[in-house]
Amino acid sequence: MDFMSEREAADKWGISQRRVAVLCSEQRIAKATMVGDMWIIPTSAEKPIDTASTLYDKIEEKAVKPFLKWAGGKGQLLKEIERFYPFDNSRITKYAEPFVGGAAVLFDILSKYNLEEVYISDINAELINTYRMICDDIDALIEMLYAMQDDFIPLDTDNRKAYYMKKREHFNDLKVNGNENVNIEKAALMIFLNKTCFNGLFRVNKKGLFNVPMGAYKNPMICDENNLRAVSEKLQSVTIVCGDYRDSADFIDENTFVYFDPPYRPITDTASFTAYTENVFNDEEQIELARFVDDIHRKGAKVVISNSDPKNSNTEDDFFDNIYSAYNIKRVEATRMINCNSKSRGKIKELLISNF
Repeated sequence: MDFMSEREAADKWGISQRRVAVLCSEQRIAKATMVGDMWIIPTSAEKPIDTASTLYDKIEEKAVKPFLKWAGGKGQLLKEIERFYPFDNSRITKYAEPFVGGAAVLFDILSKYNLEEVYISDINAELINTYRMICDDIDALIEMLYAMQDDFIPLDTDNRKAYYMKKREHFNDLKVNGNENVNIEKAALMIFLNKTCFNGLFRVNKKGLFNVPMGAYKNPMICDENNLRAVSEKLQSVTIVCGDYRDSADFIDENTFVYFDPPYRPITDTASFTAYTENVFNDEEQIELARFVDDIHRKGAKVVISNSDPKNSNTEDDFFDNIYSAYNIKRVEATRMINCNSKSRGKIKELLISNF
């Protein structure tokens, strides 16, 4: 009987050498034999039906995309972040994104992989309410968005501004008073304001009030029904939590890939936008997050963290190099898309930090 090596079998079957070894150890390949510390496989052996590979095969369907424009959204860095996806490892069956924001990475993963469990969270209550309403009551949400779109689009600029300000005031009233019976309306207003405000920016003042002026879009798509319905379908199997990133600790284990995209550390003294919520994420909070990463690293989770690179403005600033000194730090090029000064938009370096 002729035999082939693990590497030859891997090349023949289009899988990794490590996966061949696992299949042999599970006695999934007939007459595979251990010789020394390597397996040899009969050349006549056929590739077994691999349930783990089937689980992580790319999904042949339309990809979903973020339904909000979000400051710091990761759409432009997906190709870089995707290189860290560990889903070819059959042990990784779960995904957690504790600063979900606009969820570009989440939707990319949901579009490509079938995972056993997915967890997302954010401290922004209005954002998480919107995710929940898309998941739980998509028909009512779409009906409200179409109504706003039909009201808003035909108006001239002055009347659009008046309509926008009225909706912004109502959103802030609901945000402050927190009536559970108007969650759908609050979600619809969140999407409407995001689609019509300046640069699609979500920003609040110290009182927690949304304070972004109207943008100058000629014909904004306030209700992207097809994508919203696709998002709703994907979210059915996702655990959605409003809370601090630390609440994810019980979910995260050695089978989990975790992506952290916290509010970025300002790269200059004047670039101080971190106000997705009224809560400040300062350097001490960044250090606390690094300690939490240490904790879940010890659990065996696969972790990636993104943040701004302080060396964009000060080559001597080693803040992240110091607090993540035990991990791999990669500097990647990104484009700053949201800034009130168009001259301040452009290429910068961002950090992708991983424990593997």
